Amino acid sequence: MDIFLEWFGSKGHMSRRKATDVFSEWASKGKDEGMERGHAASVLEMLKFAGIPRTQPYSAIDVGCGNGWVCRTVASDPMCKHVSGVDGSPTMIEKAVLTDPSGSYFHGYLPEWKPETAVDLLHSMEFLYYLHDPAAMLKIFHDSWLNSGGIIVAGVDHYLENEDSHSWPDALNVHMTTLSVEQWKRAMIEAGFIDVEMHRVGLKEGFVGTLAMVGRKQ
Repeated sequence: MDIFLEWFGSKGHMSRRKATDVFSEWASKGKDEGMERGHAASVLEMLKFAGIPRTQPYSAIDVGCGNGWVCRTVASDPMCKHVSGVDGSPTMIEKAVLTDPSGSYFHGYLPEWKPETAVDLLHSMEFLYYLHDPAAMLKIFHDSWLNSGGIIVAGVDHYLENEDSHSWPDALNVHMTTLSVEQWKRAMIEAGFIDVEMHRVGLKEGFVGTLAMVGRKQ
């Protein structure tokens, strides 16, 4: 899970840990490599929905980039003219820079942080549900982060239909917003995205799949 968010300190969640702290600890212990292996199948399917590899030049950003492995995957496409990653865990960003010194990685908290220029592709894996208002973030992505015609592809493993994920908030002691597939789809549409599609990817025995949301800015 690659995540960051602006805060977890509302009055109703004072006992919850900051998710960024959890994942900084995981990065320090090398667990980010296991996260990469665990999410690889889902992400590769998601990138196909985004049309990668592409036939025309494009720019991209990975939201919740962790150690930067998705950025490096996207950068391997010859048509990718620039890709950057942002994460709220400083330890994750340190690992990304150490692994890929020539890459473009930023430490920042959403929704305050935003890229200097809009991009053609926005990818996110295991980030949105850590926000208290993921629908508002989708709206910001649509309005401010993407160029006209830009594509968003976002994956979440914690959602209502994945009953195995319901215990995660208490197990990690972090906030997670639990939405159904239909609620996620509605949030995408209300944010302004068109051609919205919902897919289950990374399916395997004992796993109902990552919910992959795909949409386009008109």
